[in-house]
Amino acid sequence: MTTSASKDFEKGLATRKQVMGEDFVANAFANATEFTMPMQEYITRNAWGDVWQRPGLNMKTRSLVTVALLAALGKQHELKGHVRGALNNGATAQEIQEVLLHTSIYCGVPTAVDAFRSAAEVIDGPKKPA
Repeated sequence: MTTSASKDFEKGLATRKQVMGEDFVANAFANATEFTMPMQEYITRNAWGDVWQRPGLNMKTRSLVTVALLAALGKQHELKGHVRGALNNGATAQEIQEVLLHTSIYCGVPTAVDAFRSAAEVIDGPKKPA
């Protein structure tokens, strides 16, 4: 990696840990294979080390936008991680709820229902057996 890419990676790694949590990031790298490691490095350097570093939006707003986009795309696995990240960045459960309700109008009710299910797993925790 060039010096600039290395700096972006280090900044990205710190931001990724701050938002997603130390355990999440450690698991992402620990579970990476020789085949998937370049994607982990790419995400850390380009998403977290570049886009998430830009001025203009604070971290909470970036998280809420990310939640909306992932909900719209139906990417439930990523959505759960970013709901947790939004909470880490100071978003409230009510703000996440409003983002997902807003998603229902622009992306459809079935999309929002799936997003609510995924978000609830993070916000409410897993359902306990009766």
